Amino acid sequence: MSNNRLVTTSIATRRARLDRTCADAVDVAREALDETGAEGVGDYVEAVNEGDRLVTHLFECELPGYKGWHWAVVVTRAPRARKVTVCETALLPGHDAISAPVWVPWSERLAPGDVGAGDLLPTAPDDDRLMPAYTFSDDDGVEDLAFELGVGRTRVMNREGRMETAQRWYEGDSGPEAEISTSAPADARCGTCGFFLPLAGSLRQAFGVCGNLYAADDARAVSADHGCGAHSEVLVAAEGPVDHLETVYDDNAVESLEGE
Repeated sequence: MSNNRLVTTSIATRRARLDRTCADAVDVAREALDETGAEGVGDYVEAVNEGDRLVTHLFECELPGYKGWHWAVVVTRAPRARKVTVCETALLPGHDAISAPVWVPWSERLAPGDVGAGDLLPTAPDDDRLMPAYTFSDDDGVEDLAFELGVGRTRVMNREGRMETAQRWYEGDSGPEAEISTSAPADARCGTCGFFLPLAGSLRQAFGVCGNLYAADDARAVSADHGCGAHSEVLVAAEGPVDHLETVYDDNAVESLEGE
């Protein structure tokens, strides 16, 4: 059995002490702000120790719209020197400052329906919803057939993209749980409606486009079990026969004209 022992050592990191000469240079810091043309410099706040002979002086900022911000002046001095010099000045936000939110890339801020008329939305080359539609062949016969079939798109939606789309449509206003669908008669489902135009491809069994100009979903993709009151087979039966009444003339409302 080995008698080796694991020896751990701790290295204490020396923390720089606040340099009193730099900390007392408040007037030097304020003069630096005046020379740089800083506006709205308010009361002195504190001195922050940044390192060996390095101190930041903070002043309140009284500019409108900069609540909680501070004017900062960094000062230092050479070893054994008594003269303090200014390193830099800046306007910095404090802990309770009003600042702009963290920037988020536009691709992460997009929401469904954000793209409007005239907008352009580039699709990433590695979009996981798409896959190559066709790989070119060196066989002229294959290329001729592809041309006849209309293979012209660079990419098409893959299975994952189609399933994501179907799930979004089905759970949204195009699905069976939409308010207009649950309010419709139970047998007024889009799949049995004459105005239902099934989609092509793998979504054909579940979705189609409404072609009824009077329906709220006209020109929109709807699920086969979606429904509304504009179903082609919804019939409203008359409550009973309507009696035909003879035309009645009100002579009191007729104005007689002489000579006519």
